Amino acid sequence: MSVRIMWLSLCLVLAGCGGAEQSAQQRGVTDTEIVLGVYTDLSGPTAIWGVGATNAARMRFEEINAAGGVHGRTIRYVVEDTSYQVPKAMSAANKLINRDNVLAIVLGVGTPLNNAIMPILFEANVPNLFPISGGRQMVEPFHPLKFTQRGIYYDEVRASVKYFVEQQGKKAPCVIYQDTDYGVEILEGAEDQAAAMGLSLAEVSAHKPTDSEFTAAILRLKNAGCDLMLMGTVHRDTILVLDAARKMGWEDVAWVGNNAAYAQVVADQESGHGYYAFVHMAKLYADDDMTPEVRAWWDAYVAKYGEEPGLAAMEGYRAADLTIEALQRAGRDLTTEGLVQALESIDNYTDIFGYRVSFGPDKHSGATESVLSQVQNGRWVKLEQAITY
Repeated sequence: MSVRIMWLSLCLVLAGCGGAEQSAQQRGVTDTEIVLGVYTDLSGPTAIWGVGATNAARMRFEEINAAGGVHGRTIRYVVEDTSYQVPKAMSAANKLINRDNVLAIVLGVGTPLNNAIMPILFEANVPNLFPISGGRQMVEPFHPLKFTQRGIYYDEVRASVKYFVEQQGKKAPCVIYQDTDYGVEILEGAEDQAAAMGLSLAEVSAHKPTDSEFTAAILRLKNAGCDLMLMGTVHRDTILVLDAARKMGWEDVAWVGNNAAYAQVVADQESGHGYYAFVHMAKLYADDDMTPEVRAWWDAYVAKYGEEPGLAAMEGYRAADLTIEALQRAGRDLTTEGLVQALESIDNYTDIFGYRVSFGPDKHSGATESVLSQVQNGRWVKLEQAITY
């Protein structure tokens, strides 16, 4: 019996899913309100993601509430700051589950925080929707209550290797990565795709997240003849690695990152020019040619929050919109099982920014394509869309 079928059976036995009795007992749902929650980073090292995503999600929920809500219910979004600390996240999750009685978590920030909290959520039958993490653990192993809308780091790095070997003739892929779960996932993706294409990694280099000196590592990688560098880095070490390479005059190599190091702060650096990233959606700029719908969203965000929306805001808006779509499909007799089935029925969704997401009974990872972007003259420029491996 599959995990999903066992979960549905247990739900039916213990909770009587779908009936009037269950509606009266369903957590996070009253006659007039749907309660959603999030543990996020509003004051720590990843606040750039937490603040933007939360702001945009709130804006979308406020829009639907102003239009009458979902099947006569308004959405209440309870936000708890974790400062990107696991103990604070655990405390926040406990409050959201036991005091706020949320129906689902939407947009929880961080791989280690989600990994620590998901077992608690699932024991309470609370879905984890659209976490801000590209870790494979967000969808693997499969669990009925796990859904993600963003790209998985492992998939992005595999798409990177395939693209640069086939399209740019690269022959000596290498990896520089943080010695963390995230960095190891980048290494594994590069190793697996290289092996699938009959290649091997020419060299690898690991470092601690706190390291600040990369001259020796860059020299070793350069001497190994690397022409493609897959980067398991985030903002700070990405900049330091690129700075070290440029100072050494190493130019005949493609530097390729992913969502974790896709930020304007990298593009702002002189050493960032030419740096690539495979991501699930591309950053917008105020002077970009936008559709009327996107321009209206952009202007509304600026008017409400006094700053331009970044990629985090795009992701937050889409997560909220997907959640609303699922709540509408689930109907008035809203249950956890009904919400999951409604999410699984979303197989043809395109967001206002033009990116596709699809789910299914055995497919809870929504994004299946990568976008290739590059830093050019201080801006992220989208080069290609719909890249896979």
